[in-house]
Amino acid sequence: MSEPHTTQIRGPWLGYACLALSMALVGNYVALSKPLLAAFPVFVLTTLRFLIGAVAMVPWLKRPASEPPMTRNVKWLLFLESFLGNFLFSVCMLFGMMHTSAVAAGIVLSAIPAAVAILSWVFLKERVSWRSWTGISCAAIGIALYSLTKNEQIIDAEQAKDAIFVDKKIWLGIVLLVGAVLCEASYAVIGKRLTAALSPKRISAMINLWGLALVAPAGIWAMQDFALSSVSGSVWWLLIYYGLAASVLTVWLWMTGLKTVPASRAGVFTVMLPISAAMSGVVWLDEVMTWGQVGAFALALIGIVIATSERPGAKPLSGSTQTWQDTTTNH
Repeated sequence: MSEPHTTQIRGPWLGYACLALSMALVGNYVALSKPLLAAFPVFVLTTLRFLIGAVAMVPWLKRPASEPPMTRNVKWLLFLESFLGNFLFSVCMLFGMMHTSAVAAGIVLSAIPAAVAILSWVFLKERVSWRSWTGISCAAIGIALYSLTKNEQIIDAEQAKDAIFVDKKIWLGIVLLVGAVLCEASYAVIGKRLTAALSPKRISAMINLWGLALVAPAGIWAMQDFALSSVSGSVWWLLIYYGLAASVLTVWLWMTGLKTVPASRAGVFTVMLPISAAMSGVVWLDEVMTWGQVGAFALALIGIVIATSERPGAKPLSGSTQTWQDTTTNH
């Protein structure tokens, strides 16, 4: 009688660890991507990232004997997962940041955990408890406060006050950033559905191939005016780490965590991204963290603790997974 209980407790916490590590790695390579952005054009860097991932995950493309063939619905979801999570998210983020301040961007993006919970409730029929909403609120407020306490962002905001009234495209930046939030939330929800039909390894490999196909035309066009031979050896090693972390490890860890954790609860772990990015900046780039930022991150981490704490004997919230699996196998 005790063995099933042990498995039930171990599963969610292993999933939590995978989700937290995934977002921490994202924050790490985002912080260390400054030298790469200085050495490569954006589309060249993105294409090389997906190419490195594609080579590394060739063995993951083979279908296991225990896994049923992909249905048309699953193939469509794989495309959407890559299009929304890889391609459209990057486009919305890049051009959204061009038309608004970093403070506004940080506040808008802090809504990602709440957006994930709402989409999970709507599309996956997951029950979002008051405890989860409390944790999500703490996490979102913590990240929003962090955006407001960054010195360089406050300076940018002061300089942009007059520009807000001059630049009529400020609304476009907000709309694009809201689009980035919805893309990231969709990535979590679709990923949860995919884990019911495919293994995390195959999901990672397939959506990486779609990402390569989507960005390759722009990358090939950008390479025509760029000399790859001008890049130093140290930058190439950093690029390999970036490609493996961004396309392989983070996606596989995220999908592994989603197999045992409801998407609504997984969304709160996205706050690990700015925390890890800030810590990486302090350790590797000699950046300074203020006590206000420490307090904001502490509030965000408290949100994770609240959202992931369960009452004894609480029922799992991911009951929709089996329903989706039955649906996909009947098409």
